[in-house]
Amino acid sequence: MHPFPEKVYILLNKPRGYTSTRSDPHAKHTVMELLKGISAPVYPVGRLDVDSEGILILTNDGDFTRSLTHPSHEVPKTYVAEVRGQVTFQELRALREGITLEDGKTAPAKARIIGYERHTAVSRVELTIHEGRKRQVRRMFAALNRPIQKLVRTRVGNVSIGGVEPGRWRSLTGDEVDSLLKAAEPKPRGARARRAAR
Repeated sequence: MHPFPEKVYILLNKPRGYTSTRSDPHAKHTVMELLKGISAPVYPVGRLDVDSEGILILTNDGDFTRSLTHPSHEVPKTYVAEVRGQVTFQELRALREGITLEDGKTAPAKARIIGYERHTAVSRVELTIHEGRKRQVRRMFAALNRPIQKLVRTRVGNVSIGGVEPGRWRSLTGDEVDSLLKAAEPKPRGARARRAAR
């Protein structure tokens, strides 16, 4: 009998230009090139598009992946977007109330301005969403006519990118794995309604 393979949970700070997949004949680089020293065949949990940076979790635990990516589980993901111009209160309110995209209106998000560089005319906006639509954050800002210049995912659930440098990785702690599974627990309908009303 073969022993069960050890479960591996990796936090990678993905740089721009790397595709979040194990293999892709059309990709210049995949995140697998960054995972030196990991012998287990790990897979990305969800997506982080090639032009985006930041936290990407990889694992060989299929149940963990399904828990974090199931649409009904609504694990929050936090991004910092750099956009041209000074973002207005009205635009923040639109992000918080939901943006109408071609595949429907987005769920209410948390949004706040965390910086504005006058000399470059660039706003930095922190946005937390709990949906997983393709390129959702970029499409939300594009709908406001604020195309993103740089997008970094800084947090998934309660797990932060912390001090991990771009292109580097570390193992998740047991407490972090537990906290992500807790964040992925199905939400009661009443809790969803209350959150949407805020």
